[in-house]
Amino acid sequence: MAKDRIQVLGEWVAEALSRLLKKNINTRDLDIRILAGDASFRRYFRVTLDLGNGVPQKNYVLVDAPPPESLEPFVSIALAYAEANVRVPQVLASDAELGVMLLEDFGDELFYQRATTADEPKQYYQQAIDELPAIMRVLEHRNGALPMYDEALLRRENALFSDWLVGTHLQLNLSSAEQELWQQFSDRLVDNALQQPQVGVHRDYHSRNLMLLSEPETKLGVIDFQDAVRGPITYDLVSLLRDCYVVWPDEMVQELSLHGYKTLQAADILPANVTESEWQHWFDWMGLQRHTKASGIFARLYHRDGKSGYLNDIPATVNYIQRVASKYPELADYNDWLQQRVIPALAAKAENSLTGLERNS
Repeated sequence: MAKDRIQVLGEWVAEALSRLLKKNINTRDLDIRILAGDASFRRYFRVTLDLGNGVPQKNYVLVDAPPPESLEPFVSIALAYAEANVRVPQVLASDAELGVMLLEDFGDELFYQRATTADEPKQYYQQAIDELPAIMRVLEHRNGALPMYDEALLRRENALFSDWLVGTHLQLNLSSAEQELWQQFSDRLVDNALQQPQVGVHRDYHSRNLMLLSEPETKLGVIDFQDAVRGPITYDLVSLLRDCYVVWPDEMVQELSLHGYKTLQAADILPANVTESEWQHWFDWMGLQRHTKASGIFARLYHRDGKSGYLNDIPATVNYIQRVASKYPELADYNDWLQQRVIPALAAKAENSLTGLERNS
């Protein structure tokens, strides 16, 4: 690959990449298409090569990771996960200086699409849960140990909610009592995370980061794992079952959470003396932490990065926080605050946005 940084310039990018690759690869035909991106600054392209001479066409994924993005630790974690029999894309080539890499193409069938249209989605979720022991056993890669999901990181994540959602997005000025209430809630979330067994955590293990592959039986492909850490045992299960993008009935989530509990105990990852009630408390409060973080991230993506596509996911994440908080008497005051201050502010924000759209139409 030529040693020139590929500049992403709107619609010109596919043509620029095509010219670059054609200069360096002897092909009869080459097609490059932009794939859907994610919340980062990475960009993804599907590269279809036709080598001719009766050789079947082959698809690859080209990743452009400009600063501040990095190919590490994606490449190192991919190697570690593959060694642990987690099905991840093979890294076919990478250039850290350029910030580009060529990956095996997993196709287009997202777990999300299959699970949300299936008559019986639980079978797919059970399959995804059964993958977790292998992921949890990965605690290091070729460059050392996974970073710890420590108190400092947890507090930074919690602050995304107060700083970006409550402050920047909703522009709520909190009283001293409200600030104290928020701090108490944040402290409880941190304590819950740190008291759990610490395992390998994918950190974004949800329906849009799992692919369904046929090789030859249906197998799960795992992507977007570059932020893996060593952290709370319930984190990835919460990411999967309390997905920001799809809401399942509480009964189904409870049943699948119990399946995870039994699976991890059978794999000797979860200590046998952890009770089901203790597990459920860990699970619920880990969900509070994850959705607190996620709602703040969605607001930041809009205000800092100009990405509005995640704004519609904020109400579901905040409503999840409120529903779970309502189950715990010690969170009664926080639940009241969400219902009286945050949720009405979100509704008003949405109404004002809709009114503005109608006025401009």
